[in-house]
Amino acid sequence: MEEDLFQQEPESRTQVIASSGPFQIEFIEYVGSDDYNTFIKISESLVDEYGAVAKLTPKTIQTYFNKDGCLPFIARHQGDIIGYMIGVPIEVLHKEPWARLDINFGKNNTIYTYAFVVQKQYKGNGYAKMLKRVYLNWVKKQEHILFVTGHVRQGIASRFIGQIRIIDSIDNWQGTGKTFEYYRRIIDPEQIYKTPT
Repeated sequence: MEEDLFQQEPESRTQVIASSGPFQIEFIEYVGSDDYNTFIKISESLVDEYGAVAKLTPKTIQTYFNKDGCLPFIARHQGDIIGYMIGVPIEVLHKEPWARLDINFGKNNTIYTYAFVVQKQYKGNGYAKMLKRVYLNWVKKQEHILFVTGHVRQGIASRFIGQIRIIDSIDNWQGTGKTFEYYRRIIDPEQIYKTPT
C-alpha cells in the first residue's frame, strides 16, 4: 500500500498567498512525491516535542496534505520549503478518541491544527508568525468553519491572541512525558466573514 503512494504525481501544485522579499507562503493544492523527502525531513524536528507520530510518512502526507477539506500551507525562503502548517477537519481524525469527544465532532465546523513547524534556522525573524497569520486568516474565510483546535505544550495557548479556551489537559501527550493542552479558538468572533445564524 505505501509503495502505491510513491506512484502519485511527482510535481506539487501550489498557489502563492503572500510574499515578502525572499519569503513566501503558499497554499498546497497537491503535494507531489518529489517533495515528500523535504516534508519528512522538516517534520523530524517535531519528534522531540510531539513524539514519533509527528514525523511525516508518505501515507500521512497523502492523508493531511492531499485530502479534500484539509488546509495545508508551506513557507518558502529563496525557493526552498522551510516549514508548513496543516489544518484538517476534525472528522478526519475519527480514529482518535479525543477527537470523537470534541463537542463539535460531526458538525463539520472545526479545523484541527495538525502540524505547525518552521525550521530552526529560520525562527526569530517573523516567518512563523506570518505563516500562522495567513493560516488563521484563510481558515477564517471558510464559511462553514467556526473553530480551530489543536494540542500545544502547557502554557502556550495562554499566549495566543483571540478567544481561546483550554478544553483539556493531557499528561504525557503521545508518550512525550510532557503535559499538553487541547484548546479551542473561536475563529471569527465578530462574524466578519461568517453569515450570522
